[in-house]
This record gives sequence, structure tokens and C-alpha cells, in this order.
Amino acid sequence: MQQKVIPGFSEETGADVVYVAGNSTDTLAKLLASRNSPQIDVSIMDDGPTYQAINYGLCQSLEGMPALDQVYDFARFPDDKAIGTSIVAGGLAYNQAYFEEQGWAPPESWTDLADPRYKGLLNIPSISNSYGVYALVMLARANGGDESDIEPGFDAMTGGISDSVLSFTPSPGQASELYQSREIVMSVWGSGRVKALADSGFPIAFAYPKEGAVALVQGTCVSEGSPRAELARAFIDWMLRPEIQVLMAQERAQGPANKNVELDAETAEEVPYGDKVDHLVTLDWNQVNQQRMEWTQRWNRQVER
Repeated sequence: MQQKVIPGFSEETGADVVYVAGNSTDTLAKLLASRNSPQIDVSIMDDGPTYQAINYGLCQSLEGMPALDQVYDFARFPDDKAIGTSIVAGGLAYNQAYFEEQGWAPPESWTDLADPRYKGLLNIPSISNSYGVYALVMLARANGGDESDIEPGFDAMTGGISDSVLSFTPSPGQASELYQSREIVMSVWGSGRVKALADSGFPIAFAYPKEGAVALVQGTCVSEGSPRAELARAFIDWMLRPEIQVLMAQERAQGPANKNVELDAETAEEVPYGDKVDHLVTLDWNQVNQQRMEWTQRWNRQVER
């Protein structure tokens, strides 16, 4: 972002862009703390926190922005108060070399997490992380439930899966180390993280479960009350230009949210794009966010006990 995307925008517009790094939870907290005098003009967060920001009244409408008609339907947020600027798939990562050594087929379903052959070899991030939420909800769906009936998800986790988990770390760095030391061989993870580890030479692969991989949409919004709203909208439009979408796919392994973008064959293989987009599902984040505190407390009592 700092090296490739922002400089081009600054050159074209003359704007001095200050990039503040941070995870989605931290960014949401900053937006809340400065809501009466916004210090952030454009925020980029995972879709779950983006829904929260919209519900808190922190994002202004992007109505009239041409890019709204160029993105996938799931990259549009309620009342167009945010827009997706990139996509990552959340699914199952696995050590391809280890699986081949064992004669195991690649994972095909979220329910494969319950296979006893993986006992002590799994990483499922804590529910404080989006990938932990994905695991819980998709296990619920795979077993007849959904976001409004999460019981089957908890039943699956406490019925054997949690006992197979070596680590609940949400840290990408720690998860990478666990893969490299062969302490874990499968995890719930994102396609972008898999690409980063694969680029180091590690034999990791990403599987799209048959029930669907979850679309992790990078929600981008202009802060309500921003004194630079027009420039902020221009920056979002810049991010959704086809050439910038291609750049983010090549450099950051983020799939394009702009459905009109064309990627080369090599890049297309590494990100959610083309036919793979058809295998993505989305979560009902309003349902999730309403219950997340309760789920977290229960997870801490019953899953990470």
C-alpha cells in the first residue's frame, strides 16, 4: 500500500497521504474515539468491523460513486456506506508435502477439521479473529445450523475438534512458524496468508471447502464528518481502478473487488478470482456482531478451556 498504491495517488492528485497501520479492531476503536473530530478520513477494515462502524454511524454514504456499479454484490455494504476494495478467501490451508507423504487427499470440507488424523496438528485462530468466527459459523452451517442457530457449530468444536487443536493463535507469524516446524499441518486461514508463506518456498496450499470459502471483504469507508470527504472518495475510486486492483492482486495477493478486472493466469491462480468467486460465501455480519460477545464468552469457557 505505502510503496505502490499511495505514491501514484499522491502524484496524480498532489495529496499528502498519511498511512496509519493497524488491525481492524484498532482502527474501529480509533474511529469511535475520534467520532466528533475525525482523525481518519478513509478506513480499511475487515467486513465484520466495517459493519460495526456503519451501525455506529461512523461511515458516510458513497452514493453516486461510479465504482459502486463495478464491484461484486457482496462488496457493497448497507446503504452504500462502505465498499469492498479487495477480497481474500477464508478456508483451509494445509501442508501439501506432509499430506502427500501420508497419502492423504487434500481437505474438501469444513467438517474435515473433525477428522481424528489431524489430532494435535491443527491451528484454528481464536474467535477474536475473523478466521475463528468463520470456523464456528461454517461448522454450524455444515451441520444444519447458521448464524442464528450456532449450536451445531459449538457442538462440532466441543465434540472433538477443539481437542485436535494444537494452537488457537491468531498471529500469522506464529502460525507460519508452527507450519515450518511441522507442529501443525492444517489450519483455518486466508488465501493471502497462504500465498505469503508459499512465496518463502514452504509447500503450503489452500483449499476451497465444498460448503464454500468465506469472502473476507476489505471494507473501505469515508468517515462521517471528514473534512476531506471529496478527496477520500477519490482515493477509494483510485483503489478500485483496474490497474490498481491488478497491482494489489500481484503484490498483496488480494483478489479484485472490481468484477471487470482481468488478471494474468499466474495471478488468477493465487487469489479469489473468476470461477473461484462463485465458491465464496458471505456471513450475516449483523447477526454475528449482535451475538459475538456471547459467542466469545462461550468459546473461552468451552473451546479454549
